[in-house]
Formats: sequence, C-alpha cells, structure tokens
Amino acid sequence: MQVHLVDGTYELFRHYFALPEHLNRDGQEVSATRGVLGSLLGMLRDGATHVGVATDHVVESFRNDLYEGYKTGEGLEEEIHSQFPLLEEALEAAGFAVWRMQDHEADDGMATGGALASRDSRVERIWLCTPDKDLAQCVEGTRIVMHDRRKGVTLDEAGVREKFGVGPASIPDYLGLMGDSADGFPGLPGWGARSSATVLAHYEHIEAIPESAEDWAVKVRGATRLAATLVAEREDALLYRHLATLVRNAPEVGPVDGWRWTGPRENFEEICDYLDSPRLPERAQRLAEGR
Repeated sequence: MQVHLVDGTYELFRHYFALPEHLNRDGQEVSATRGVLGSLLGMLRDGATHVGVATDHVVESFRNDLYEGYKTGEGLEEEIHSQFPLLEEALEAAGFAVWRMQDHEADDGMATGGALASRDSRVERIWLCTPDKDLAQCVEGTRIVMHDRRKGVTLDEAGVREKFGVGPASIPDYLGLMGDSADGFPGLPGWGARSSATVLAHYEHIEAIPESAEDWAVKVRGATRLAATLVAEREDALLYRHLATLVRNAPEVGPVDGWRWTGPRENFEEICDYLDSPRLPERAQRLAEGR
C-alpha cells in the first residue's frame, strides 16, 4: 500500500494562479477548485489508492497566538478565499478524505497523516505531495518522501540533505535561524541559508551550537557576529523553531483505512454542475469502476 498526502490549500493557490478565470452561473470564481479536482482525479488515474487532503479551513492557527507576526488571511483575494469551503465540499463529494484544519494548519495535517501511516506496517511508501520545505522535517529514508507534483521532483532523506544542507530532523532549527517569509517569521539577523546549513550540519540543533564562535567546529563567514546574535536572540530562534515544528497528532486526521478512495458520493454530480464541470462525474465513475 502507498498513501498520498496532499496540501489542498497549496493546490488551490497553484491552480488559481495557473488557470484562467472561470465564473459559474452565480458569478463565483471556480477555476481553481475545478483544477484541483481534475488534478486529484489524475492522481487516481495514475494509481493512487489512499489519498488524504489537508486544507486550511481557516488561515489562522494556534501559531498566531504564539507570534503576532505569523501569517494571516489579511490581503487574501476574495476570488480565492471564497473557494476554500467550496474546495472542501467538492473534494468530499468526490470521495476524498478531507481534513479541515482549524486550530492547526494543512502542513500539520500532512505531518500527522505521515506519522499515522508510518506506524502502519501495510504502508510501503508515503508521498507528501507538496514543495513546502516545512514538510522536509517529516521525510524518513526512502519510505516517507516529499513529492512536488508540478515539477515531478521527489526528495527522500538524502535528497533533503542535498537540497537544504541538513537532515530532516534539523529543518525546524534551520528555519528558526534563517526564518520563513512565507509563514511570517524573520529568523535571526545575518543568519542565511548557507550559514544556517553549515552550522547545523555539524551541530544539528540550536541548543548544541557553542556560544563562542571560537569553539565552533565549522568555519562560517562572519562567525563572531553570528554567534553574538545567537547568544542575544536565542529565545527568538527557539520560538521561530517552535513555529516551524509541525504537529504530528492533529485530531482532524482520521485512520489510514478511511483514506482509501472508493468512488464519488451521490452529490458529486450536483457539485460538478455548480462548478460548470459536467464531464467530471463520468470521469470519476469510470475510475471507480476500474477499482
């Protein structure tokens, strides 16, 4: 058995910016939802059997209570924001297991799904279908891998080390030092991708980095300044690491057996009519009959 875990919110944004506008009969923009549905049916056509889709039911999460600058839905275009609930409804009607994340984020849902599947001896491989570097912390050997569906690129544990310069366990520390503009936290001044990777490749975690650059076992440009910054702002770095650490026990995620796709629900045709996608029900039915 192989399982595919999908970041539904990322897929919605990806298709929103890639596809031309399409208004349904009520004047609602639906192109991204149509695109995601077609894409996930394509995943089934290519052999996927167990699919879990995590969505950001609301943009804010528990992390907003920890850090004021964490990302919010402010400035989000209504054309895409209005498709958040529509996508969830459409995916559920299509028969997919959908995890509507509220206190947590879609990334936490995927991390939780990966942890659940990793404990199931029937699961041979877990595909984390996202390019988001946050999920690199969940990669394990060749069994749990990241897969960028748009580029067709897969990263196993060796691939994570090659791409980021650190192993999966150090990804939260790496983001804690260098920051993550997509999530809204800055990291420490002067600490960039190269310096963070060089230091963490040796020490792995922030706590293990010596306070004095003279005690560092690696050579980094501006080491004295970087070490002083880390001493002065260590608590900030640990907070940013906490923000970057994914939750692996989110309650919204159901058991592995519930991820098996067996076909669309009765209301799928009605949803597709609203989306102005009359061919999707027949396509889904053919896939179901071939199972």
